[in-house]
Amino acid sequence: MTDNSEPGGLLASMKHIAALLIKANVRFALAGSAAVYARGGTFGQHDVDFVVHVDDVAKALEAAMEAGLSVERPPEEWLVKVYEQGNLVDLIFRCHDHPVDDAMLARADIMMVAAVEMPVLSASDLLIAKLLTLSTHHCDFAEPLLMVRVLREQIDWDLVRTATKNSPYAEAFLLLAKRLDISSTAEERL
Repeated sequence: MTDNSEPGGLLASMKHIAALLIKANVRFALAGSAAVYARGGTFGQHDVDFVVHVDDVAKALEAAMEAGLSVERPPEEWLVKVYEQGNLVDLIFRCHDHPVDDAMLARADIMMVAAVEMPVLSASDLLIAKLLTLSTHHCDFAEPLLMVRVLREQIDWDLVRTATKNSPYAEAFLLLAKRLDISSTAEERL
């Protein structure tokens, strides 16, 4: 079993699952902390996240099971879990009541991640997902602030504002980011 606290083990699982999804012709993109890592940030130590087109979930699970991986369907109806060498890989097909669709995946960039070419969720979609998780029970701005400090030049701030306009927590975060002068591009600051 791989030690989940070692990013190398998670990176190996990320590469293996990405290769499985590519081979199975599943529409997907790397998401979560692994996508932040691919875009210049730090890699998380808990799991690896992929977004998978809502219509390709069955195909993704079939590929995982054919590869001998353990698959779990948790009670949450927005993801499935795959275990590769003891590492948790989440396959997310709904983000905050919105199915992962062609539009979201079209904003992903093809990038080389740990020597494997794969689609990586856009920095804007990464921030949108993070901001829409903020709530009364979880309103910690530390992680999104770290993400924005690294990815700010890659973020479409208008898209983020539009996509999160109904969240008072996202609105508060965006105000903080503006006041800290990290939510605009270099051109806007001139």
